[in-house]
Amino acid sequence: MRITYGRGLAAIAVAAALALTGCTSGGSTADATASSTLDNNSNTYVTQELDDGQTRFIRIVNPNGGRVLSYSADGGMTVIEQVEGEYTYAFKDLNGNGELDPAEDWRLEGSERAADYAVGLSKEQMAGLMLFSAHERAPEDGLTTEQQEYLSESHLRAVLNAGGSDVTANVQWVNQMQAYVETLAAADTPYIPVNFSSDPRSDASGDGAFTGAGELSSWPGSLGLAATFDPDTVLQFGQMASQEYRSLGIGTALSPQIDLATEPRWLRVSGTFGEDAEMAGAMAANYVAGFQGTYTQDGGESGWGTDSVATMIKHWPGDGAGEGGRESHTNAGKYEVMVGGNSAEHRSVFQQALDSAAVMTSYSITLNADGEPEYAQRMGSSYDDGKLSELREGNSYEGVVVTDWGVTRATTDPDDPVIATGWGAEDLSVAERHFEIIKNGTDMFGGNNDAAPVLAAYDLWQEAYEAGELDIDAQTRWQQSAARILTMSFNIGAFDNPFLDLAASQAQVGSQDKVTAGQEAQLNSVVTLKNDGAIALDPQADFSDKTVYIPQTYDTGFNSAFSEAEYTEGPSLDVEVAEQYFGQVVTDEVEYDADGHVTGYTAPDLTDVDLVLVGMRSPINGTSFSKAGWNEEEDSWYPLTLQYGAYTADGEHVRRTSVSGDVRADGSRENRSYYGATSAISNGADLDAFNRAAEAVAASGRDIPVVVALKATNPVIPAEFEAHADAVIVGFGVADEALIRIALGLHESNGRLPIQFPADMDTVEANQEDVPKDVTPYTDSAGNTYDYGFGLHLDGSVIAD
Repeated sequence: MRITYGRGLAAIAVAAALALTGCTSGGSTADATASSTLDNNSNTYVTQELDDGQTRFIRIVNPNGGRVLSYSADGGMTVIEQVEGEYTYAFKDLNGNGELDPAEDWRLEGSERAADYAVGLSKEQMAGLMLFSAHERAPEDGLTTEQQEYLSESHLRAVLNAGGSDVTANVQWVNQMQAYVETLAAADTPYIPVNFSSDPRSDASGDGAFTGAGELSSWPGSLGLAATFDPDTVLQFGQMASQEYRSLGIGTALSPQIDLATEPRWLRVSGTFGEDAEMAGAMAANYVAGFQGTYTQDGGESGWGTDSVATMIKHWPGDGAGEGGRESHTNAGKYEVMVGGNSAEHRSVFQQALDSAAVMTSYSITLNADGEPEYAQRMGSSYDDGKLSELREGNSYEGVVVTDWGVTRATTDPDDPVIATGWGAEDLSVAERHFEIIKNGTDMFGGNNDAAPVLAAYDLWQEAYEAGELDIDAQTRWQQSAARILTMSFNIGAFDNPFLDLAASQAQVGSQDKVTAGQEAQLNSVVTLKNDGAIALDPQADFSDKTVYIPQTYDTGFNSAFSEAEYTEGPSLDVEVAEQYFGQVVTDEVEYDADGHVTGYTAPDLTDVDLVLVGMRSPINGTSFSKAGWNEEEDSWYPLTLQYGAYTADGEHVRRTSVSGDVRADGSRENRSYYGATSAISNGADLDAFNRAAEAVAASGRDIPVVVALKATNPVIPAEFEAHADAVIVGFGVADEALIRIALGLHESNGRLPIQFPADMDTVEANQEDVPKDVTPYTDSAGNTYDYGFGLHLDGSVIAD
């Protein structure tokens, strides 16, 4: 690394140089972490040259706490010096005019810089800013030809990183891309950096073991965070996860998902903060504050800073009331129904978190109890000006509004797109869809790499303006969106410091403090529903001389828009993790057919078994893209279920005529009722595993405790297994290791239910999809009721409010 100084060099700069050199030399974690603070105690800026192994870049550390800058070592970026009192500061000359313009002055607010910069952009660049890329899943492949194409030809700058969290791969990819976009800048094409984003990547769903130091820290899923009933845990998560995101180059979080989970069968309940609007709103507000703030070691908050990640609350105005729980990613669930007239409570969660830099709109067409539009149009949210005006005017929201992915495509389009969610806009052209969405106050198009339809919408806008149909011209409207989008980039420092120091990133991602905090949050989120003496709290207990039986299970999977059903089978909990705690782990003997599918199980001899641990998951009805609830070939409907056994929907509360349905050409309405049909889940074998284990214990004649470790994504009806279990614990998006530790009493159980667990499917059918806490909760054999907020400590005491 080479270090030089700007003019105004003071003697103290020599000491600063030595300190900075030591900090970036790849030494201890403490030293590398210190490099991320980049203190410069001289009175002038320090220039460093860094290299991630593929890309060389210049980093400038300004004095007196000034902004850190970076730019490609092989590009044409220059800096402007400015003396202020005893200090000499550096600023990037973004447009190459040799003058310090407001957009280049990091001392100004991001919104002021963005407004100045937007004026100088061409309509092509503004159209590019309004694009949000399709999923990029392979950072390890580096900068690809396809990426270069959309960056250069469409001027796209919002890239969705859906790949893994390997630090080196991400740092090198990010730096490659940032260096490339510098080369695209010209006198008539001002420089714009890439703003990388990500869906949630920190939750422990699917993990066996806890993550260790050096791996991205894992935390409970959103529903698990809600189960802590502690908004401060969410704040801590945001503070720590944002540091890891920034170290991977991610400046925008496509989260939190804050739809109110009022319909227990809905396929996306696991991504929410539960069904209580007040608690969900508090969690959402702290998530936004934690991610978007930059915090000092003593807990002080300094607003936007080096650790800040812009958040995007979703999905306005709430998408949790899909009829029958069906999901709006596909035609099967494109309608949500406000049968209880409760849309205001759904919006209230968002209203508590409107400090978020961005809002993503929902897919659904929202209907009232009569099957008529709840807002303005019988169209998806991006096309419904009632929903968007409620956000923009009704709540004075001035941040970035983004469509969910694929809303400018329709299932009727000739190219047969995989993601096509333009509900109600099928008869519009692609350009008209973009035009209508922009008219409603939206700024960005999720999953669109091509600027052509945005430019076509620009022309449609200008034509409408010149015809007197619109109040402002296209240039002014496009500049509004550009300024909002650029504000997000300026706030997170993307223009000033887009390049990543590999050593500093390696020190931040998976640092021990984050890993430990994530593990503790997982443990604190686990809910104990029942403990009939099977679990005793003893953090020092030793099970290394004990034997545990973990039964096997399988899942048949579902076809989806992206893949054929995947058959999976294996132990119901991670055996390797269990082996870290027990002397021996035994499981079933399995018989297979020629295709590798399970044909039978035989339980082991339980003579020496001390404990039975049965892993179960919520009944799996499908995924967002599996068209769950709809048999497309037969054009028939079937129920989603919260029980493992076959459920036939023929009770008194099942709708004979659905609230939702397409309006046909003759004015009649499609009936999406599933009355008389039977459910279809893929993991009924989970209940078989429990029954096999319980029967084996009974046959043994021994008093072996049976503990259910439920990995929940939705509420579950416990009536099928609870009475025969000695203990039931529930994890929402936690690693198997968290469940095992609670099951062994190695940590106190502190979690509480963020959603009701229903008594039966009859009460589920009677519930109104948009109303929270309106099912009859299950009461177990010990007399405990699994209502919202219920949870036990391991001594059997109910956790108090």
